[in-house]
Amino acid sequence: MRIFVFGTRGFPNIQGGVEKHCEALYGKLCDSSQITVFRRKPYVNGDKIDSSISFIDLPSTKIKGFEALIHSFLCACICIQKRPDIVHIHNIGPGLFIPLLRLFGLKVVLTYHSPNYEHSKWGVVSKQILKFSEFIALSCSNRVIFVNRFQLDKQNQSVKLKSSYVPNGITKIEVKCDNSILTKFNLIENEYILGVGRITPEKGFIDLIKAFDDLELEDTKLVIAGGVEHETSYYELLKKNSNKNVVFTGSLSSDELAILYSNARLFVLSSHNEGFPLVVLEAMMYGCDMLLNDIPATRLLELSDDYYYEKNNIHSLSNIINNKIKRSFRRHTYDLTKYDWDIIAQQTKTVYKS
Repeated sequence: MRIFVFGTRGFPNIQGGVEKHCEALYGKLCDSSQITVFRRKPYVNGDKIDSSISFIDLPSTKIKGFEALIHSFLCACICIQKRPDIVHIHNIGPGLFIPLLRLFGLKVVLTYHSPNYEHSKWGVVSKQILKFSEFIALSCSNRVIFVNRFQLDKQNQSVKLKSSYVPNGITKIEVKCDNSILTKFNLIENEYILGVGRITPEKGFIDLIKAFDDLELEDTKLVIAGGVEHETSYYELLKKNSNKNVVFTGSLSSDELAILYSNARLFVLSSHNEGFPLVVLEAMMYGCDMLLNDIPATRLLELSDDYYYEKNNIHSLSNIINNKIKRSFRRHTYDLTKYDWDIIAQQTKTVYKS
Protein backbone atom coordinates (compact mmCIF):
# COMPACT_ATOMS: atom_id res chain seq x y z
CA MET A 1 0.00 0.00 0.00
CA ARG A 2 1.01 3.60 -0.63
CA ILE A 3 0.50 5.58 2.59
CA PHE A 4 0.81 9.38 2.70
CA VAL A 5 1.18 10.95 6.14
CA PHE A 6 0.65 14.48 7.45
CA GLY A 7 -0.14 16.20 10.76
CA THR A 8 3.43 15.92 12.07
CA ARG A 9 6.23 18.47 11.78
CA GLY A 10 8.43 15.60 10.65
CA PHE A 11 11.39 13.53 11.82
CA PRO A 12 14.13 12.55 12.68
CA ASN A 13 15.25 14.60 15.69
CA ILE A 14 12.33 17.03 15.63
CA GLN A 15 10.88 17.79 19.07
CA GLY A 16 7.39 16.53 19.94
CA GLY A 17 5.43 13.46 21.05
CA VAL A 18 3.60 13.09 17.73
CA GLU A 19 6.93 13.37 15.91
CA LYS A 20 8.45 10.55 18.02
CA HIS A 21 5.30 8.48 17.49
CA CYS A 22 5.50 8.84 13.70
CA GLU A 23 9.23 8.15 13.53
CA ALA A 24 8.87 4.89 15.45
CA LEU A 25 5.65 3.73 13.76
CA TYR A 26 6.58 4.33 10.13
CA GLY A 27 10.03 2.91 10.70
CA LYS A 28 8.22 -0.37 11.41
CA LEU A 29 5.77 -0.05 8.50
CA CYS A 30 8.13 0.95 5.69
CA ASP A 31 9.08 -2.67 4.92
CA SER A 32 5.51 -3.61 4.03
CA SER A 33 4.15 -0.30 2.68
CA GLN A 34 5.41 2.66 0.67
CA ILE A 35 5.44 5.45 3.25
CA THR A 36 5.60 9.12 2.28
CA VAL A 37 5.71 11.69 5.11
CA PHE A 38 5.07 15.41 4.65
CA ARG A 39 7.41 17.58 6.70
CA ARG A 40 7.51 21.31 7.49
CA LYS A 41 10.70 22.83 6.11
CA PRO A 42 11.46 25.22 9.00
CA TYR A 43 11.89 22.20 11.31
CA VAL A 44 13.88 19.91 9.00
CA ASN A 45 17.49 19.88 10.21
CA GLY A 46 19.13 17.75 7.53
CA ASP A 47 19.52 14.66 9.73
CA LYS A 48 19.19 11.40 7.82
CA ILE A 49 17.08 8.39 8.74
CA ASP A 50 18.12 4.89 7.73
CA SER A 51 14.91 3.60 6.15
CA SER A 52 12.93 3.51 2.93
CA ILE A 53 10.56 6.27 4.06
CA SER A 54 10.13 9.07 1.51
CA PHE A 55 9.72 12.70 2.53
CA ILE A 56 8.04 15.67 0.90
CA ASP A 57 9.26 18.90 2.53
CA LEU A 58 6.90 21.84 2.15
CA PRO A 59 7.35 25.49 3.10
CA SER A 60 5.54 26.45 6.29
CA THR A 61 5.02 29.48 8.48
CA LYS A 62 5.77 29.22 12.20
CA ILE A 63 2.88 31.56 13.10
CA LYS A 64 0.81 29.90 15.83
CA GLY A 65 -2.65 29.01 14.58
CA PHE A 66 -1.69 29.12 10.90
CA GLU A 67 1.26 26.72 10.75
CA ALA A 68 -0.67 23.44 10.77
CA LEU A 69 -3.60 24.85 8.80
CA ILE A 70 -1.59 26.05 5.79
CA HIS A 71 0.70 23.03 5.75
CA SER A 72 -2.23 20.59 5.94
CA PHE A 73 -4.03 22.28 3.05
CA LEU A 74 -0.94 21.94 0.86
CA CYS A 75 -0.58 18.29 1.91
CA ALA A 76 -4.22 17.58 1.05
CA CYS A 77 -3.80 19.11 -2.41
CA ILE A 78 -0.76 16.92 -3.14
CA CYS A 79 -2.56 13.82 -1.87
CA ILE A 80 -5.45 14.54 -4.23
CA GLN A 81 -2.98 14.83 -7.10
CA LYS A 82 -0.87 11.73 -6.27
CA ARG A 83 -3.75 9.54 -5.02
CA PRO A 84 -2.20 7.20 -2.42
CA ASP A 85 -4.13 4.16 -1.18
CA ILE A 86 -4.50 5.70 2.29
CA VAL A 87 -3.92 9.14 3.76
CA HIS A 88 -2.97 8.88 7.44
CA ILE A 89 -3.55 12.14 9.35
CA HIS A 90 -2.30 12.85 12.87
CA ASN A 91 -4.19 15.28 15.13
CA ILE A 92 -7.63 16.85 14.85
CA GLY A 93 -6.47 20.23 13.45
CA PRO A 94 -5.22 18.80 10.12
CA GLY A 95 -8.35 16.62 10.11
CA LEU A 96 -10.30 19.68 8.96
CA PHE A 97 -9.35 18.74 5.39
CA ILE A 98 -10.65 15.15 5.53
CA PRO A 99 -13.93 16.04 3.72
CA LEU A 100 -11.87 17.43 0.82
CA LEU A 101 -9.88 14.21 0.60
CA ARG A 102 -13.02 12.08 0.79
CA LEU A 103 -14.69 14.21 -1.91
CA PHE A 104 -11.92 13.10 -4.27
CA GLY A 105 -12.36 9.44 -3.35
CA LEU A 106 -9.39 8.99 -0.99
CA LYS A 107 -9.47 6.77 2.08
CA VAL A 108 -8.43 8.43 5.33
CA VAL A 109 -7.20 7.12 8.69
CA LEU A 110 -7.11 9.64 11.55
CA THR A 111 -4.96 9.17 14.65
CA TYR A 112 -6.53 11.12 17.51
CA HIS A 113 -3.70 12.09 19.85
CA SER A 114 -5.40 14.61 22.14
CA PRO A 115 -8.21 17.18 22.35
CA ASN A 116 -5.94 20.11 21.47
CA TYR A 117 -8.62 22.69 22.33
CA GLU A 118 -8.07 21.90 26.01
CA HIS A 119 -4.58 23.44 25.83
CA SER A 120 -4.43 26.84 27.49
CA LYS A 121 -2.23 28.31 24.73
CA TRP A 122 -5.24 28.59 22.40
CA GLY A 123 -7.63 31.55 22.51
CA VAL A 124 -11.43 31.30 22.42
CA VAL A 125 -11.72 31.47 18.61
CA SER A 126 -8.93 28.92 18.06
CA LYS A 127 -10.54 26.51 20.53
CA GLN A 128 -13.87 26.71 18.69
CA ILE A 129 -12.14 26.04 15.37
CA LEU A 130 -10.38 23.01 16.85
CA LYS A 131 -13.65 21.66 18.25
CA PHE A 132 -15.28 22.07 14.84
CA SER A 133 -12.27 20.37 13.24
CA GLU A 134 -12.59 17.49 15.71
CA PHE A 135 -16.25 17.00 14.74
CA ILE A 136 -15.42 17.06 11.03
CA ALA A 137 -12.40 14.76 11.39
CA LEU A 138 -14.20 12.12 13.46
CA SER A 139 -17.32 12.22 11.29
CA CYS A 140 -15.62 12.03 7.90
CA SER A 141 -12.61 9.73 8.37
CA ASN A 142 -12.90 6.09 7.26
CA ARG A 143 -11.11 4.79 10.34
CA VAL A 144 -9.95 6.39 13.62
CA ILE A 145 -7.11 5.30 15.89
CA PHE A 146 -7.18 6.58 19.48
CA VAL A 147 -3.97 6.49 21.53
CA ASN A 148 -6.08 7.22 24.63
CA ARG A 149 -8.90 4.79 25.40
CA PHE A 150 -10.66 7.34 27.64
CA GLN A 151 -11.08 9.61 24.61
CA LEU A 152 -12.46 6.67 22.63
CA ASP A 153 -14.96 5.87 25.39
CA LYS A 154 -16.38 9.42 25.18
CA GLN A 155 -17.34 9.14 21.50
CA ASN A 156 -20.77 8.38 20.07
CA GLN A 157 -21.58 4.94 18.70
CA SER A 158 -21.01 5.81 15.04
CA VAL A 159 -17.43 6.89 15.80
CA LYS A 160 -16.77 3.90 18.07
CA LEU A 161 -17.80 1.46 15.31
CA LYS A 162 -14.95 2.64 13.07
CA SER A 163 -12.39 3.20 15.83
CA SER A 164 -9.55 1.24 17.44
CA TYR A 165 -7.52 1.81 20.58
CA VAL A 166 -3.81 1.56 19.79
CA PRO A 167 -1.55 3.01 22.53
CA ASN A 168 1.71 4.83 22.09
CA GLY A 169 4.88 2.77 22.09
CA ILE A 170 8.44 3.04 23.26
CA THR A 171 11.77 2.47 21.53
CA LYS A 172 14.77 1.37 23.57
CA ILE A 173 17.85 3.53 23.10
CA GLU A 174 21.11 2.12 24.38
CA VAL A 175 22.67 4.49 26.88
CA LYS A 176 26.19 5.54 25.95
CA CYS A 177 28.93 5.87 28.55
CA ASP A 178 29.47 9.47 27.50
CA ASN A 179 27.97 11.62 30.26
CA SER A 180 29.10 14.93 28.77
CA ILE A 181 25.52 16.23 28.92
CA LEU A 182 25.72 15.98 32.74
CA THR A 183 29.02 17.86 32.76
CA LYS A 184 27.62 20.52 30.42
CA PHE A 185 24.84 21.42 32.86
CA ASN A 186 26.83 20.70 36.04
CA LEU A 187 24.63 17.78 37.07
CA ILE A 188 25.47 14.95 39.46
CA GLU A 189 24.20 11.41 38.85
CA ASN A 190 20.97 10.67 40.76
CA GLU A 191 20.93 14.16 42.26
CA TYR A 192 18.40 15.92 40.04
CA ILE A 193 14.66 15.92 39.29
CA LEU A 194 13.73 15.71 35.60
CA GLY A 195 10.82 17.13 33.61
CA VAL A 196 10.65 16.63 29.83
CA GLY A 197 8.52 18.37 27.22
CA ARG A 198 8.10 21.39 24.99
CA ILE A 199 8.00 24.69 26.86
CA THR A 200 4.25 25.31 26.62
CA PRO A 201 1.67 26.18 29.34
CA GLU A 202 -0.18 22.85 29.19
CA LYS A 203 3.00 21.04 30.36
CA GLY A 204 2.57 22.64 33.79
CA PHE A 205 6.24 23.44 34.30
CA ILE A 206 5.33 26.54 36.32
CA ASP A 207 3.69 24.22 38.88
CA LEU A 208 6.80 22.04 39.02
CA ILE A 209 9.10 25.04 39.47
CA LYS A 210 6.97 26.50 42.28
CA ALA A 211 6.76 23.12 44.04
CA PHE A 212 10.53 22.69 43.74
CA ASP A 213 11.15 26.20 45.10
CA ASP A 214 9.03 25.41 48.18
CA LEU A 215 11.37 22.51 49.03
CA GLU A 216 14.52 24.65 49.37
CA LEU A 217 16.77 21.74 48.40
CA GLU A 218 20.45 22.66 48.40
CA ASP A 219 22.01 19.65 46.67
CA THR A 220 19.23 18.69 44.25
CA LYS A 221 18.59 20.40 40.91
CA LEU A 222 15.50 20.56 38.75
CA VAL A 223 16.17 19.90 35.05
CA ILE A 224 13.59 20.90 32.44
CA ALA A 225 14.51 19.32 29.11
CA GLY A 226 12.65 20.81 26.17
CA GLY A 227 12.82 23.51 23.55
CA VAL A 228 10.91 26.74 23.12
CA GLU A 229 8.91 27.35 19.94
CA HIS A 230 6.05 29.87 20.06
CA GLU A 231 5.77 30.36 23.81
CA THR A 232 8.69 32.73 24.45
CA SER A 233 6.71 34.82 26.97
CA TYR A 234 5.87 31.65 28.94
CA TYR A 235 9.55 30.69 28.92
CA GLU A 236 10.45 34.09 30.35
CA LEU A 237 7.82 33.56 33.06
CA LEU A 238 9.39 30.21 33.96
CA LYS A 239 12.86 31.73 34.21
CA LYS A 240 11.55 34.59 36.34
CA ASN A 241 10.09 32.10 38.84
CA SER A 242 13.17 29.85 38.88
CA ASN A 243 15.91 29.75 41.48
CA LYS A 244 19.59 29.00 40.76
CA ASN A 245 19.04 25.24 40.94
CA VAL A 246 16.62 25.11 37.97
CA VAL A 247 18.30 24.12 34.70
CA PHE A 248 16.76 24.64 31.23
CA THR A 249 18.54 22.46 28.68
CA GLY A 250 16.69 23.45 25.50
CA SER A 251 15.92 20.81 22.87
CA LEU A 252 18.06 17.68 23.15
CA SER A 253 18.84 14.65 21.00
CA SER A 254 17.48 11.19 21.84
CA ASP A 255 20.91 10.10 23.08
CA GLU A 256 21.20 13.09 25.41
CA LEU A 257 17.70 12.51 26.78
CA ALA A 258 18.53 8.85 27.38
CA ILE A 259 21.45 9.88 29.59
CA LEU A 260 19.27 12.35 31.53
CA TYR A 261 16.58 9.71 32.13
CA SER A 262 19.20 7.14 33.16
CA ASN A 263 20.70 9.38 35.83
CA ALA A 264 17.61 11.17 37.19
CA ARG A 265 16.64 10.63 40.80
CA LEU A 266 12.99 11.40 40.04
CA PHE A 267 10.98 12.04 36.88
CA VAL A 268 7.94 14.35 37.19
CA LEU A 269 5.15 14.82 34.65
CA SER A 270 3.31 18.02 35.59
CA SER A 271 1.22 18.27 32.39
CA HIS A 272 -2.36 19.48 32.68
CA ASN A 273 -3.35 17.85 29.36
CA GLU A 274 -1.93 14.86 27.49
CA GLY A 275 -3.10 12.45 24.81
CA PHE A 276 -0.82 9.58 25.72
CA PRO A 277 2.32 10.70 27.59
CA LEU A 278 5.20 9.23 25.61
CA VAL A 279 7.76 10.83 27.92
CA VAL A 280 6.38 8.74 30.81
CA LEU A 281 7.01 5.56 28.81
CA GLU A 282 10.55 6.79 28.19
CA ALA A 283 11.05 7.40 31.92
CA MET A 284 9.68 3.93 32.70
CA MET A 285 12.00 2.33 30.17
CA TYR A 286 15.03 3.79 31.95
CA GLY A 287 13.74 2.74 35.39
CA CYS A 288 13.00 6.20 36.78
CA ASP A 289 11.12 6.69 39.99
CA MET A 290 8.17 8.84 38.89
CA LEU A 291 5.54 11.30 40.03
CA LEU A 292 2.65 12.06 37.69
CA ASN A 293 -0.17 14.60 37.62
CA ASP A 294 -3.36 12.62 38.21
CA ILE A 295 -5.06 13.18 34.85
CA PRO A 296 -6.86 10.59 32.68
CA ALA A 297 -3.91 10.16 30.29
CA THR A 298 -1.48 9.16 33.06
CA ARG A 299 -4.02 6.67 34.47
CA LEU A 300 -3.76 4.77 31.18
CA LEU A 301 -0.48 3.39 32.53
CA GLU A 302 -2.27 1.64 35.41
CA LEU A 303 0.36 2.43 38.02
CA SER A 304 -0.25 2.34 41.77
CA ASP A 305 -1.56 5.46 43.53
CA ASP A 306 1.83 6.38 45.02
CA TYR A 307 3.00 7.42 41.55
CA TYR A 308 0.42 10.23 41.41
CA TYR A 309 -0.16 13.60 43.02
CA GLU A 310 -3.48 15.43 43.28
CA LYS A 311 -4.40 17.01 39.97
CA ASN A 312 -2.77 20.44 39.45
CA ASN A 313 -2.11 20.75 43.20
CA ILE A 314 1.26 22.43 43.82
CA HIS A 315 1.18 21.72 47.59
CA SER A 316 0.54 18.01 46.96
CA LEU A 317 3.30 17.95 44.34
CA SER A 318 5.80 19.58 46.68
CA ASN A 319 5.03 17.25 49.60
CA ILE A 320 5.32 14.06 47.57
CA ILE A 321 8.55 15.18 45.87
CA ASN A 322 9.97 15.83 49.33
CA ASN A 323 8.97 12.36 50.53
CA LYS A 324 10.39 10.65 47.46
CA ILE A 325 13.69 12.54 47.62
CA LYS A 326 14.17 11.54 51.26
CA ARG A 327 13.79 7.82 50.48
CA SER A 328 16.79 5.69 49.61
CA PHE A 329 17.32 5.79 45.84
CA ARG A 330 16.60 2.80 43.60
CA ARG A 331 15.87 2.03 39.95
CA HIS A 332 12.44 0.59 39.10
CA THR A 333 11.37 -2.18 36.73
CA TYR A 334 8.15 -1.71 34.75
CA ASP A 335 6.22 -4.02 32.42
CA LEU A 336 6.20 -2.32 29.00
CA THR A 337 5.19 -5.35 26.93
CA LYS A 338 2.02 -3.84 25.43
CA TYR A 339 3.90 -0.71 24.34
CA ASP A 340 6.11 -2.60 21.90
CA TRP A 341 6.23 -0.86 18.49
CA ASP A 342 6.20 -4.19 16.63
CA ILE A 343 2.80 -4.98 18.17
CA ILE A 344 1.54 -1.44 17.54
CA ALA A 345 2.67 -1.60 13.90
CA GLN A 346 0.72 -4.83 13.40
CA GLN A 347 -2.37 -3.25 14.94
CA THR A 348 -2.00 -0.28 12.58
CA LYS A 349 -1.63 -2.61 9.59
CA THR A 350 -4.91 -4.25 10.59
CA VAL A 351 -6.60 -0.84 10.52
CA TYR A 352 -5.15 -0.13 7.07
CA LYS A 353 -6.32 -3.49 5.69
CA SER A 354 -9.83 -2.92 6.99
